[in-house]
Amino acid sequence: MHVDGVQLIGKDQQRGSQSAIQAVNPATGDTLEPEWAGSSQDDVKRACQLADEALDTYRETSLEARASFLETIAEEIERLGDALIERAMAESGLPEARLTGERGRTCNQLRLFARVVRDGEWLDVRIDPAQPERTPMPRVDLRQRSIALGPVAIFGASNFPLAFSVAGGDTASALAAGCPVIVKAHNAHPGTSELVGKAIQKAVARCNLPEGVFSLLYDADTAIGKALVTHPSIKAAGFTGSRNGGMTLWQLAQNRPEPIPFYAEMSSINPVFLLGNALEQRTQALAEGFVNSLNMGAGQFCTSPGLVIAREGEALNRFIDAAASALKALPSHTMLTPGIHDAYEQGVARLAAHSQVRSVARADSNDQPNACRPQLFSTDAQAVIADNTLQEEVFGACSLIVACSSDEEVRDVARALEGQLTVTLHMDEGDQQAAGQLLPILERRAGRLLANGWPTGVEVSDAMVHGGPFPSTSDSRTTSVGTGAIERFLRPVCYQDIPEPLQPEALKAGNPLSLKRLVDGQREA
Repeated sequence: MHVDGVQLIGKDQQRGSQSAIQAVNPATGDTLEPEWAGSSQDDVKRACQLADEALDTYRETSLEARASFLETIAEEIERLGDALIERAMAESGLPEARLTGERGRTCNQLRLFARVVRDGEWLDVRIDPAQPERTPMPRVDLRQRSIALGPVAIFGASNFPLAFSVAGGDTASALAAGCPVIVKAHNAHPGTSELVGKAIQKAVARCNLPEGVFSLLYDADTAIGKALVTHPSIKAAGFTGSRNGGMTLWQLAQNRPEPIPFYAEMSSINPVFLLGNALEQRTQALAEGFVNSLNMGAGQFCTSPGLVIAREGEALNRFIDAAASALKALPSHTMLTPGIHDAYEQGVARLAAHSQVRSVARADSNDQPNACRPQLFSTDAQAVIADNTLQEEVFGACSLIVACSSDEEVRDVARALEGQLTVTLHMDEGDQQAAGQLLPILERRAGRLLANGWPTGVEVSDAMVHGGPFPSTSDSRTTSVGTGAIERFLRPVCYQDIPEPLQPEALKAGNPLSLKRLVDGQREA
C-alpha cells in the first residue's frame, strides 16, 4: 500500500487544502516525502456528519459483527507487512524490533476488544421485571443496558505511532463500544497514520459498515483538533500527550454548550520508593534495573521512572554511585522528533539550574542528531516538598533522586506527590511494615502500584489500569489500557414498560444473546 499524502473521510481518500506538514526522520534530520495538506473546517464538518449518520446503525451492529470488524482491522494492519514498519522507523527513529512488537500489541488489543464485545458483559444488562401485585405500590418493568456515547475524536500520540495512535487503544475501545471514530493524526508520523488509516478504511468496507465509522484528518497546527473537540456531533475525546495540550483541549470540551468527557493522559513521573532492606541487600541490582527502565526508548514512555525516593545513608550512596556508573556508559538514542529533543534539553537545563538540585551523572555525547543523553540528578526531601516544579515531567531519560532523613519524611514526600500513572515499591520481607504505612497514601495518588518491578511496560489485559489522579490523567475514574477502557465511551439507558417488540435484543425475555444479566437481583447463568 502506497503513502499518498491523503486524508480519509469516510470511504474517500483526498488531499487536504490547508497548510501542509511533512515528516522528519529524527535520526538523520531528512524531510520525508510526501507532504500532507491539512484538513479544512469543511472536512471536519463532513467527517462529523458522516460519523453522526453512521452512529445509529453502527451502535446496533450484532456483537459478532462488531467483533469481526475489530479482528478485520487487525488483519488489514498485518497485511501491510514490512511497509508499515519501514515507514514507522523512518518517521520515529525507533528500531525495527520495537515497532514490530508495537504492531503486535496493536493487533492483539484489537482482538482483545473483539473478545470483550462478544462476551457482552460491557452491556451491563439489569432487568427488574414488573410486579403489578406489589404493595403498597406496583413496580413498573425496568430494563437497563449501556449504549455508545456517540462519535469520538481521538488524538494520535507521538511516542507510540501504532499502539496509541490511529488504531491504538483509544480507537479500539471506542469502536468496541459502538462509537464511530475520527482520528486527528499526529504530525510526527503522518505516513504511518495514513497506512493504518487505510487499513481501517478497508476493514469498514469489507464488513459492509457505514462509511462514517472511521475518518482520519491532518493539521499543521491546532485548528482541526479544536474544531473536532467543539463540534456538536462529537460526544467524547481521547488524548495522549503533553499537559499543556491536554488541558487546552479539556477546557474546550468543558466550555461547549454541551460539555463532553475528555479523557486525557498527560504527564507522570512514576515515583520509585526504595525501602531500607531492599536497598541494603540489592543495591547493585536495583541500580541496574532502574537505569535500564529509565533508558528504555530513550525515556519516552509515560511510565518512565522520573523520581526515586529513599532514606539517606550509605546504601543510598552506593545506589547513586552504581546508577551513575551504569548511566554514564549508556549509548545515546534518537528521540522521536526534534521538538521532543528540544523540550528534553530545556527540562534538563531547568533541573541543572535549580539551586537545590545536584547533577549526578550524564551519559557521554555522540554526534547523532536529536540524541537523548540520559541524565541523573539528586536533591533532598524538603526541596521536593517545597517546590512543585521538581515534580514536572522531563520527557526523556532523566530522573531525580530524593534523599529523605527518616521514614516519616519518606511519607511526607509521598503525601506531596501529584497524581501519577504508577508508583513502585522495592521492598524485602523486612520492609513490609514501612510499605504498609505507605500504601494508603500511594493508593490516593496513582492508578497502578507495583512491588519489586519497574513501571515501564504496560500489559494489555483485563486487570490493567493505565490512568490515575490529575495531572496524570484528566479523569481518575478511567483507564486507557485494558478492557475497562471501553467503559469511557458508554452510558446507561433505562427502558420503562417498553413493549418487547421494541426492546433491544439484550433486554428481551429468553435472553437471546446469552448474556450474564442481572435479573430481579439475581445473576443469570
